[in-house]
Amino acid sequence: MSMNSKNLSVLAYANGFTLWHYKTEDAKTTVATDGYFNDVANIFNVGDLIIASQSINGTMTTTIYVVSSVSGNVSVATVV
Repeated sequence: MSMNSKNLSVLAYANGFTLWHYKTEDAKTTVATDGYFNDVANIFNVGDLIIASQSINGTMTTTIYVVSSVSGNVSVATVV
């Protein structure tokens, strides 16, 4: 699947940092693919955190990603 911007929301922000929540049925490896968040690249800053609630085949998981690059492709790295 591709990123759905309707499922991305701000939880908190301060001093150029944003904590995001993202709901998806995409696998961790899919979300961590370079460019997955390119459609909303203009709203991210390096160091932002994304808490992803993921429903994979009916099993809920939570993954935390850090935005590692916003130039070219948006890149994220899995934190937890």
